[in-house]
Amino acid sequence: MSSSFFKKALIGGAVAAGAAVWAIAPRTFSDKRRNYVPAIPDVWYAHRGLHDAGSGLTAQYASESGEYVALARRMAMKAGYGNPNVLGAIAPENSLAAFAAACEAGYGIELDLQLAADGAVVVVHDDDLMRVAGDPRRIEDLTYDELTRIPLFPTDAPGASKAAPLPGSLEKPPLVTTPDHAPEGYYQHVPLFADVLKVVAGRVPLIVEYKFDDNSKWDPRDVELMEKGDALLQAYSGEYVVESFNPAAVNWYKENRPEVCRGQLSWWPEGGDASADPVALAKEYAAGALVFDWISRPDFIAYDWKGGNSPQMRLARFMGAVPVSWTVRSRDELAQCDDWFDHHIFEAFVPDER
Repeated sequence: MSSSFFKKALIGGAVAAGAAVWAIAPRTFSDKRRNYVPAIPDVWYAHRGLHDAGSGLTAQYASESGEYVALARRMAMKAGYGNPNVLGAIAPENSLAAFAAACEAGYGIELDLQLAADGAVVVVHDDDLMRVAGDPRRIEDLTYDELTRIPLFPTDAPGASKAAPLPGSLEKPPLVTTPDHAPEGYYQHVPLFADVLKVVAGRVPLIVEYKFDDNSKWDPRDVELMEKGDALLQAYSGEYVVESFNPAAVNWYKENRPEVCRGQLSWWPEGGDASADPVALAKEYAAGALVFDWISRPDFIAYDWKGGNSPQMRLARFMGAVPVSWTVRSRDELAQCDDWFDHHIFEAFVPDER
């Protein structure tokens, strides 16, 4: 082969490497200093609050999750939610009780923001209520008033990972309707973000995630969520950082609130549906490789704990991005990834004190 070929190959490789570095680079130190950006508080972050029903409480983690569930219930009752006579869930995920329990235990909190049908900013992860309430209806189709009458994990024992389906919920179309009145007895429902902030009241730091159905688009309703969520945070005096899988949401903070510590959520896709749209699949892998970070220029990368030692995360950390894991669910998983991350979002086990 000619020397010309090798020269072109070297130049091409250098250009590709330079493009990768440019794409993945986080916010610069000078930008952070100019905008007085705070660091992420160094605490454990309870995923969706310290909860006794919901995410992560599967059979896979049963050997450690019993202690976690007991702690969530004990801390929720200490905060004034429920009592020993409540046989079902006291502090389901993303509920006021779960957030109060995390505060009592001294853990930071990771939570999720969405808009209800009436434009209320509510705290809930999924785009529907099937997993957490057995109700298949979507958050965007329900008003906050309706959400207050739909109990989370209404008939489930503590430690449930999924709510039992409500009668009629599996019909096509579903036959579930909102009750005219609130249920009797103790229960928790999807809360307003404003009420969550009142409960936390600055006692522990927050990681606030902006949730979207489709992270490849950006429309007026998405902007509405950003503006309303941020307005509530501007009126809040406690510590918080923000994050999203959608680079446009993180970019919104870059453009509008550069003084806020911002994070890009990501993960490396595992496998892939052979029938999936190849363009969408390519975008998913590109996001996992952090090549859209040029849009958001994040301060931290919240990455699936299994990918902490990936080339893209090693490069991002080398360039100054703070690595945050999601979601660690056992001491074994923590031992596998602890060297790769500075902070952890956890659930389903009680972490030892650092």
